[in-house]
Amino acid sequence: MHISGVQTVLPDHRYEQAEITEAFSRLTRCDEELLKRFHTATGVEGRNLALPLTDYPKLDSFARANDAYVELALELGEQALRGALKKADVRPEKVDHLLFCSTTGVATPSLDAKLAQRMGLRPDVKRVPVFGLGCAAGAAGLSRLHDYLRGWPDHVAALVCVELCSLTIQRDDTSIANLVASGLFGDAAGAVVATGRGPGHEVVATRSRLYPDTEHLMGWEVGDHGFRIVLDPDLTDFVEQVLAADIRSFLADYGLTPEQVATWVCHPGGPKVITKIVETLGLPARALDVTRNSLREYGNLSSVSVLHVLQETRGRSGAPAVLLALGPGFSAELLLLHW
Repeated sequence: MHISGVQTVLPDHRYEQAEITEAFSRLTRCDEELLKRFHTATGVEGRNLALPLTDYPKLDSFARANDAYVELALELGEQALRGALKKADVRPEKVDHLLFCSTTGVATPSLDAKLAQRMGLRPDVKRVPVFGLGCAAGAAGLSRLHDYLRGWPDHVAALVCVELCSLTIQRDDTSIANLVASGLFGDAAGAVVATGRGPGHEVVATRSRLYPDTEHLMGWEVGDHGFRIVLDPDLTDFVEQVLAADIRSFLADYGLTPEQVATWVCHPGGPKVITKIVETLGLPARALDVTRNSLREYGNLSSVSVLHVLQETRGRSGAPAVLLALGPGFSAELLLLHW
């Protein structure tokens, strides 16, 4: 598979972290100083949100929040896909396969059906909507495009990820997990256009890793309130325990070590997770600078984050690269690229 075009799109409503902290404190009646400590610890300085801050008090039910998701996710997804197609110099009617990933809202028909018609994709386009992969979905989506194009190398495949994390806001949840999440996650859409042959970064291999008995580390609790965040403080320690060995094993199967990887495209799960990846793999201090910058400027964009880092990364031509993301399950998705 060759990645021919990558485009991420951010909503227009841009706020500094302090503005979001103040607004969330008013909405939840949470102590602002306490909230400020959690928000500062995320390392996020600003985020783009799906709605103006003044509109969030109106999201007083799951139905209203999800209605906003359906409308805005479709708009941002269309912008991202049009941008990726333009970069790849591919017309919409040439797309054979469309994979749509999101974990922050629900719709039936799934949004890819509406997106395909708005974009002018062919009526026989193969659609696969995916829900529940969370932050790992951007990397997993690339892997599934790779699988498809190995069987249909003359086809064009597209991935669209949309995450509007701010619309899952829980005004009655004062748990540490929700306070951290309210300062960490941002909103965005991203798209990738890929071909079996042609120019662009080549995907050489992929690997998925699902860890047993770790469902408690990350996910949603779904109920009348909508999506309530599950974020276990043991997550960072678990990443330290298992991830480095799995990455080393993956690379060893292709005759490589972490030291031979020139470029790292990592999902910015949070500042502690980023630090653990650098330390446990023995990477140079600046190896994940693009990842850190993405987190600082825009927050954790869930599945879109790794696509944003991919878009912003300028790797050394001809050198190996690793793309990785972590998500609910608990799971890891790894890709080996030829830059």
